[in-house]
Amino acid sequence: MFHGFTASGHGQRLREEIASPGTTPLIGVYDMYSASIAAEHYNGMFVSGFGFAASYYGLPDIGFIAWPDMVGFVERLRGAFPQHHLLVDIDDGYVDPEVACHVVRRLERIGASGVILEDQKRPRRCGHADGKQVLPLEEYLEKLNLVLANRTDLLVVARTDATEEEDILRRARALAATDADVVLVDGVRSEDWIRRIRRVVGDKPLLFNQIAGGKSPRLSLSELTELGVDVAIYSTPCLFAAHRAMDEALAGLKVADGRLPAGAGESRQIGVRESTELLERNIARSRPLAGMTA
Repeated sequence: MFHGFTASGHGQRLREEIASPGTTPLIGVYDMYSASIAAEHYNGMFVSGFGFAASYYGLPDIGFIAWPDMVGFVERLRGAFPQHHLLVDIDDGYVDPEVACHVVRRLERIGASGVILEDQKRPRRCGHADGKQVLPLEEYLEKLNLVLANRTDLLVVARTDATEEEDILRRARALAATDADVVLVDGVRSEDWIRRIRRVVGDKPLLFNQIAGGKSPRLSLSELTELGVDVAIYSTPCLFAAHRAMDEALAGLKVADGRLPAGAGESRQIGVRESTELLERNIARSRPLAGMTA
């Protein structure tokens, strides 16, 4: 699964992965523990705004994230997972174009692989929620082009949250004509619309956002590859699985009058040994290896 470091930067390594055959999956993580588990299964992570808002603030994904908090989280991720792809959701660039450029420069310095910049205006919404509003296209393109001018290696995904059919295609075409590396139309409602967007963006790599309970169809990586999708982000499987597992564990604890379940050796329960071993692997990964270059 994993390839050793090369002389190329993190952004270029992700470009090469996306350009390879098939659809590249990036798994949404929301804290260091979820990232530790995701790292056991996949070599690419998506730093989900939905998950980070939920875990760090306990708030919905409607614009509460402060950029220093996100940058700090990505820095911790890169320290623990030096070889993993890290695609970071920076929402609307935290409103101001100058702030967006500053954040992009900071993220590139600490080793992020790429960012997603959307065209929503405040108050923003989750990409699969109702009530989204978008900036005038020219205003978004100005912000996007400033961000592109401030990166050197970082991969940039241009995202539109347009909902009107004509506007979706107009914006997708305009985003594909920029120097952005990848185009994302969020909240795509059908396979037919994926095909239409694929035709409009031409040869530009296309990203698809999968989120449980969202507006888009549930599709396998093989199906996405057939539709011409180059990369897929899975925003919430870790977060929603944790929600369900914690709810069931605490309900079971209440029913059992506070008695903990059988240890990991007697069932499929996770115990202190399994948890510690998982986290110790993060220490091992973060140690520099002889002859390794960034």
